[in-house]
Amino acid sequence: MSGFKNKITALRKHHEELLNRKNEPLAWGNGIYEKYKNPIITAEHTPLEWRYDFNEQDNPYLMQRIMMNATLNAGAIKWQGKYVVVVRVEGADRKSFFAVAESPNGVDNFRFWPEPITMPDDVIPATNIYDMRLTAHEDGWIYGIFCAERHDDTCPGDLSAATATAAIARTRDLKTWERLPDLKSQSQQRNVVLHPEFVNGKYAFYTRPQDGFIDAGSGGGIGWALVDDITHAEIVDEKIINARHYHTIMEVKNGEGPHPIKTPQGWLHLAHGVRGCASGLRYVLYMYMTALDDPTRVIAQPGGYFLVPEGDEYIGDVMNVAFSNGWIADEDGRVFIYYASSDTRLHVATSTIDRLVDYCMNTPQDGLTTTASVETIKRLIEKNRTTNKE
Repeated sequence: MSGFKNKITALRKHHEELLNRKNEPLAWGNGIYEKYKNPIITAEHTPLEWRYDFNEQDNPYLMQRIMMNATLNAGAIKWQGKYVVVVRVEGADRKSFFAVAESPNGVDNFRFWPEPITMPDDVIPATNIYDMRLTAHEDGWIYGIFCAERHDDTCPGDLSAATATAAIARTRDLKTWERLPDLKSQSQQRNVVLHPEFVNGKYAFYTRPQDGFIDAGSGGGIGWALVDDITHAEIVDEKIINARHYHTIMEVKNGEGPHPIKTPQGWLHLAHGVRGCASGLRYVLYMYMTALDDPTRVIAQPGGYFLVPEGDEYIGDVMNVAFSNGWIADEDGRVFIYYASSDTRLHVATSTIDRLVDYCMNTPQDGLTTTASVETIKRLIEKNRTTNKE
């Protein structure tokens, strides 16, 4: 066997060892969920055929011809018995694309499908697309709502000026996608999520209105809008259902993560909050619940964050970021929460419906002042003091 073939054999062996690596939960969590030791998908998990030219004549040094930079912010769905994520894969050229990876158990052994998704363009092609939320809607389609980014041509001399719209596509097999017109809105829209059920006979969207590409500006938080026709979706009336607040984890902006999970007690929501700090913007995850009879009415919201980047998760392309736009609720009540750390790699945390509902319903809310926080702690101390006397 030639030296070139030996290199390929060694490369494939190394790759298979990575793909087959077992994952295990970390000890001593917070009781709400379990994080896992290893990231579930990294840039190195992408297929070798996407990165290497295996023709010895054309690539005698066996170089990566196309390098992958990151795997992050994946939508998720249980599909034909497998745990499936639609991953945002970012190449070394900073262009993101969507690719499907599946696992037999949801925590390891994720493998990408042979080719990335070919996503049709809207009338005005986007420069970059990313962060797909998947919704299996009651109309029978699987929808992908994602961000479409384009240069802001009103600022021709500014190469960092951009616009964001909510792009809409749908599929029945996760392979062939029909692109619908982008969501029309008076403001820029990112982090838009489709509710899985009709509301008053209409499609319901969780929105995040913002004045600019990065800054929320006057955007007040997570919004709600009803749309008659998803094939020509337009926001006419929008209201804020989960607002931002001063000196909280969401003072700069907040946005819906994946679509909410329906439970007997209400809709479970996972969202991200952003605040400014000395090292830049800090992204964390938080939860809230809304009423079954009115998904716009918040019935519970634990104070503070739900999940933050810890340890190695803190390090990456964009430091100090935890972000999620995908989770899967199994029939047995187990929940798989897929989150990215620092815009670099994809992780999983597991919990259950019962635990998440308990967390939401029984964790104190943010009182919005130091005095209120101290009083909340003192009430718990007194409760434990009384309990210990019994």
